[in-house]
Amino acid sequence: MRSFITLIAGLAVALTLSACQKPGASAVTADDMSLGNPNAKVTVIEYASVACPHCADWDINVFQAFKTKYIDTGRVHYIAREALVHDPAIAAAGFLTARCAGKDKYFQVVDAIYHGQAEMESSGNPRATLLNIAKSAGLTEAQFNACINDEKALAAINARWQKYIDEDKINSTPTFVINGKVYDSGEMPMPQLDAAIAAAEGAKKAGS
Repeated sequence: MRSFITLIAGLAVALTLSACQKPGASAVTADDMSLGNPNAKVTVIEYASVACPHCADWDINVFQAFKTKYIDTGRVHYIAREALVHDPAIAAAGFLTARCAGKDKYFQVVDAIYHGQAEMESSGNPRATLLNIAKSAGLTEAQFNACINDEKALAAINARWQKYIDEDKINSTPTFVINGKVYDSGEMPMPQLDAAIAAAEGAKKAGS
């Protein structure tokens, strides 16, 4: 685990976040991981870290109901953006593993990492937990090691995170942006999501 942490810590960006400006959302790019109808009237962007306990709470307790109600029905285009906070080494390794598993398994792996947070913390061996998750997604140990030690991929994820800090002014996780409106007070329960999405749909309809 030491070489893995050393590599990621050496390349991780400085986590100095600006709190003086409200965050926003940069344009959707090919690097974004998404679910749902790209032509939906509502776009929900979540900035989250797989090492963030608040993000894990939202994933475990809210995401499935949100997905069933809004993503699977085509009402929302959901975009996940990777934040390297709480433990940048684990966050980066987790997201790299999810990407190496492939787009069709990305969200499955991210969900497994959220569910594995407690185990990683209690065991003191996050690499073992991540390796088991990688294997369950079809990666070999050699592929996993190559994945988390890929300096080009690591530099890219750091560059994206730095962009979210500099351009989108992200200062907490999870942060949600719903059709351009920022919700940065942490986990959004379903009633709050319902209200925010209804407001976004109403505004879209009024403007059309």
